[in-house]
Amino acid sequence: METVLVDGELDRNSSESKLFNGSEKDISLSSSKLTKKESLKVQKKNYREEKKRATKELLSTITDPSVIVMADWLKIRGTLKSWTKLWCVLKPGVLLVYKTPKNGQWVGTVLLNACELIERPSKKDGFCFKLFHPLEQSIWAIKGPKGEAVGSITQPLPSSYLIIRAASESDGRCWMDALELALKCSSLLKRTMIREGKEHDLNSSSDSAHVSLYGLLRANNLNSGDNLPLNDSEIERHHFKDQDMYSDKSDKENDHEHDESDNDGLGKSEESDSDTSERQDDSYVDPEPIDIKETTYLEQSHEELGEAGEAAQTEVVSEENKSLIWTLLKQVRPGMDLSKVVLPTFILEPRSFLDKLSDYYYHADFLSEAALEENAYNRMKKVVKWYLSGFYKKPKGLKKPYNPILGETFRCMWIHPRTNSKTFYIAEQVSHHPPISAFYVSNRKDGFCLSGSILAKSKFYGNSLSAILDGEGRLTFLNRGEDYVMTMPYAHCKGILYGTMTLELGGTVNITCEKTGYSATIEFKLKPFLGNNDSVNQISGKIKLGKEVLAILEGHWDSEVTIRDKKTDVSETFWNPTSDIKQRRLPRYTVKFEEQDDFESEKLWQQVTKAINNKDQTEATQEKYVLEEAQRKSAKERKLKGEEWTCKLFDQDSVTGEWHYRYADTRPWDPLNDMIQFEKDGTIQTKVRHRTPMVTVPKIKRKPTGQKKGECGFSSPEPDNQDSSGSEAQLTKHNTRIRKKGADLGELQSAIESIKETQEDIKRDIMALRNRVTSNSPPVDNQFLQLKHYIFILLLVLLQLIINFLFK
Repeated sequence: METVLVDGELDRNSSESKLFNGSEKDISLSSSKLTKKESLKVQKKNYREEKKRATKELLSTITDPSVIVMADWLKIRGTLKSWTKLWCVLKPGVLLVYKTPKNGQWVGTVLLNACELIERPSKKDGFCFKLFHPLEQSIWAIKGPKGEAVGSITQPLPSSYLIIRAASESDGRCWMDALELALKCSSLLKRTMIREGKEHDLNSSSDSAHVSLYGLLRANNLNSGDNLPLNDSEIERHHFKDQDMYSDKSDKENDHEHDESDNDGLGKSEESDSDTSERQDDSYVDPEPIDIKETTYLEQSHEELGEAGEAAQTEVVSEENKSLIWTLLKQVRPGMDLSKVVLPTFILEPRSFLDKLSDYYYHADFLSEAALEENAYNRMKKVVKWYLSGFYKKPKGLKKPYNPILGETFRCMWIHPRTNSKTFYIAEQVSHHPPISAFYVSNRKDGFCLSGSILAKSKFYGNSLSAILDGEGRLTFLNRGEDYVMTMPYAHCKGILYGTMTLELGGTVNITCEKTGYSATIEFKLKPFLGNNDSVNQISGKIKLGKEVLAILEGHWDSEVTIRDKKTDVSETFWNPTSDIKQRRLPRYTVKFEEQDDFESEKLWQQVTKAINNKDQTEATQEKYVLEEAQRKSAKERKLKGEEWTCKLFDQDSVTGEWHYRYADTRPWDPLNDMIQFEKDGTIQTKVRHRTPMVTVPKIKRKPTGQKKGECGFSSPEPDNQDSSGSEAQLTKHNTRIRKKGADLGELQSAIESIKETQEDIKRDIMALRNRVTSNSPPVDNQFLQLKHYIFILLLVLLQLIINFLFK
């Protein structure tokens, strides 16, 4: 037994000796290696330091006044379901609630690390969201930022959740984005904002750290209809791009230790982390600058603005021109359409009707403001204000723009200095008989576009004639999906045969938003026969919600318009084109003459315009005849060949008959991907950082436009769903979602085609029934003869009654 123990001890001693000898060899090979015991001490020391660092970091975050993500007044609902207005300060990882912002009466601290965030529906005004613990545990910290054990006395607040209301939707979504940051990127925010706060204290005041982030969140919220999930790489790019970022504390420490250590494993780990960081950043790095081939625009040098009142809308016709009018009147009769009548050049304004339609966008900045307006009623008022701003620009005297030639186009744009954006206007004459002008306006960065088509008609009534603009425009706010459909007034010219020739606007126009239920009605009044100067250019209107009238508009379309609130009966100036307003109007830019196509308005009518400006009516008439004769000749050639005219920029919907811009892009502006909007050869495009798959259900079949491959690209007009995270997993998920949507949209397109076929069948059936009813109905002449008989009998009866009365 003893022998066995001795042998066991010998074996154990020999094995320990071997282990000892092995460790000696390891130490001799690498003297820098720590023993296991010493390594454990180092680990414990690092653990204590890391624990102290985390505690110090959190305390610094709470107490440092410069480390603030957002701060504002919010309404918080208590357990008694009543609301209290409290000052909320969002810091990385915590939400501090105070009674007031000045004296710092602490109410409570919400720990965000275990909270979830969700939007909450509400009937009241503002935007409501909820912070809650998924397992219904307490979300409150035990102590306050200064060690307070008890908070200020307010109404009781729930323990496991918090219901919060912001003043507006934009503020609410801004708070939700900021809370998402605090929830997901708290460690990143702590390190960076603490470091940024220390640097900030040396240079300037302590508020810009959270102001810049608030501005970023607000800009993202206002410019995009969707809530953008902001991850670490986005924060690095937008707010912390100048700082050195690490995924956690150990990465930063390892980075400093790397210079002093030869540990291969640490080097590999660090290299891997840096590669991942670079891959994440690559998705947001601006691509290499490339040249954009865009149209060259030059600022308009001369602009004519007529004075307000009747004086600028009247014209005394000379004896020579009166003879031309009498010659013209011999060709027409009352009620006749003048679209086919050649008008004398002395009544022509030296620009095309396509150019005339662009007068409505010198104050397009009103639409930029309306797109950001949260209140639907105020949004409608801004739209009406913009609509009225397009009428005061008028030529001196009684002038009519050129009738556009078929295929004629016009392009121009306005630059918005406040938003650094551009509003593009594209128009084309898509039909000559009947004369139809189609137009499209786009400013995706400011969130609006407008499209429509106008059928111009002229009616002669003897001593007067009317130019009727039949059609409608459709204004769309891209971030909201709201359409505002509006009509146009007609122009009325009187005093052709006798009296003074005067031009007025008349008729009732409607501006309607089906989604919000708001509408506006504006009546343009003609001057009464015995009216005074104040009754010239009068308008009256109403702004309604459903059938309820909210406000009354009164005034003159070329001067001041007042608005009176129906509830408060308070009146104020709604719109007044003063000299100051006219000076602040957006400058218009037109295409450089050398880059214009032969069928663009300025180049097409250049000889006619030159003759009119030189007051050479004979030359102007001759040049105008040359253009009109060339158009007739081209129409005859197409008719002989059996060809139809093909428009360059617009397509007609075969079902509705509406004209649509071929390259329309109605996606909301994406500030992460969209860079700049530009125009080339009539195509409005967007330069993007990353090209993504586009999916659409085209209303009109057309050939797709090809694009070159590359890092940067230009967006096509189809809507897309963009995933800009840069990771392969998200890209795969995105492609799967695109394929599913493509299949769904394919089914939708087939359903639309079947509906179209059904509509065609219904139309054929209706035409057959109409023909059958017409063939079975009695002739109109017989009905007319019977009506004459009745009238004759009625007259005889009346005559008999009169005779009886007289002789009685």
